[in-house]
This record gives sequence, structure tokens and C-alpha cells, in this order.
Amino acid sequence: MTRVIGVRFRSAGKIYFFAPASFNVEKNQHVIVETARGVEYGSVVLGVRDVEDEKVVQPLKAVIRIATPEDDETEFKNRVKEKEAFKICLEKIKKHELEMKLIEAEYTFDNNKVLFYFTADGRIDFRELVKDLAAVFKTRIELRQIGVRDETKIMGGIGVCGRSLCCYSYMPEFIPVSIKMAKEQNLSLNPTKISGVCGRLMCCLKNEEETYEELNSHLPNIGDTVTSNDNLKGEVHSVSVLRQTVKVIVVLETGEKEARNYKVTDLKFKPKTKNEKFNINDKELRRLEELEKREENHI
Repeated sequence: MTRVIGVRFRSAGKIYFFAPASFNVEKNQHVIVETARGVEYGSVVLGVRDVEDEKVVQPLKAVIRIATPEDDETEFKNRVKEKEAFKICLEKIKKHELEMKLIEAEYTFDNNKVLFYFTADGRIDFRELVKDLAAVFKTRIELRQIGVRDETKIMGGIGVCGRSLCCYSYMPEFIPVSIKMAKEQNLSLNPTKISGVCGRLMCCLKNEEETYEELNSHLPNIGDTVTSNDNLKGEVHSVSVLRQTVKVIVVLETGEKEARNYKVTDLKFKPKTKNEKFNINDKELRRLEELEKREENHI
């Protein structure tokens, strides 16, 4: 076991482990640590604890010090300087007529580097831009191209649910999301219905995926033949996943057909296999392929 603390450098960023050394570090304190980017100012989100050795990336760096009031003031000044750096970089981008969208400017705590995050449709030759920026800021300059999901995580916003975006408010890392999750939850496969602010599949599709997988495993597929507890056979017309009910077109003794609702526990049918695929018609299949291709083409 290794003794660590968890530190974040953004409000909903990834948690990194550091050794507490001889400091009595507590949750919600600020600390000064050394990272691959240089000396940084971070917030402690996980207090001192022991974690398994395999979960720690070695070599584990130690906390330099608990942040002092002077460090807090330096961090505040850096945030103010970032706004000015952002304006200057925008002017330089316009001067060089570069097809790129500037998202954020960020100073490292020790002012050893200024990072500029941007999005673009393709590769950008920003060598001249870097020279201009270096001449202005007299420090190392790094321009980092990011994807649409990262842009949204930085900028934030309100989702269609009316709440703050998941990626901005609490998600430390992006999770894989697939069209299968939307299909599993019986959602519309219309891209405008299942895409988030970033234009990619909504991250919240993952939130209830396990629940829907479990509930769907107890239900028959639409079109399956089932037998009811009153010994009537019929074809499944529709299912209600959350209610665990099935609408069946049963054949009566008179030969007439009638729609009836049953609890899934009142029906007998062949259970689904673990790897059973969804029944998707050609139109839906083409739409799925288009959506998958659209996902792959994003940066």
C-alpha cells in the first residue's frame, strides 16, 4: 500500500496522486506540487489515505508545501493574467489569419509556461504565432489542439435537461458512449435527440446503462412469440422496460386477435442470450452507421 493524497487542478478535472510527505494535508486545502508541466497549484479532494501500489504511477512525487496566503495571491494574479493573455492571443491569431478557435489561456503556477487551448478542423501551422507570443510573454509557449468534448468541458454550459453539463460539473474523465446505449434505452436514434452540446453522444447515456441492461434481459424482443399464464399464445407488440410489462397480440380461441398487457412474470418465452443483438431494420442500421461514422470523424 502507498500513502497518498488526491489533487485536482480543475474543478472537475482528473485526480492525481501525490505523496503527502511530512505535511498534515487535509481535504479542501490547496497545495503546491511538481508536475510534468512544472510547479502547479492544486486543490486537495482526497485526504491522506492508503491505496494499492498498482493504482499509483511511479515515481510518486511529493507535495512541495501547503499553499500559503502568498501562493493564493499568486494563483489569483495568474487567473487575471490569463484573461489578458487570451485577448493578446486572439489578436495574433487574427493577424496571422489562422483558421482556429481559441478556447482558453492558462499560466502554470510558476509562470514557466503559458498554454493556449484551441480547436480547428485540421492541422494548423502555428509556428509564426508561437514566435509572436513568445516575444510578448517572454516565456515558453505551448499551443494545444483539443477536441469538441474537451472544449465543452472547459467552457461549460446547460444541457437539454436544464442542469449544468456532466463533463463540466463532476466528470473527471470522459467515458465511452455508444449508439447501443441509446438503443438499449429505447431512445430516438435521431442525432439531435441523443447528442449533447458538444455534438457528440450525450455522456448521460452511460448513467442508466447497467440498469437498462438488467431490465431488458428479463424482457422478450418485439416480434417474439410468448405464452401467457392463461395459455394464450401471441406476438410481442411492445414492451415497457421500466414497468416490466409487455403488450401482446394474443390469438383467442375464436381465432380473433386482441391486444393485452401482461407483467413479464406472467409470460413464458425463450430468454435472451448474453450476446444477443438487437433486431434493427435496414433503415435503422443505415442511421446507426451514419452516427458511428460521425463519432469517428470527430477529433
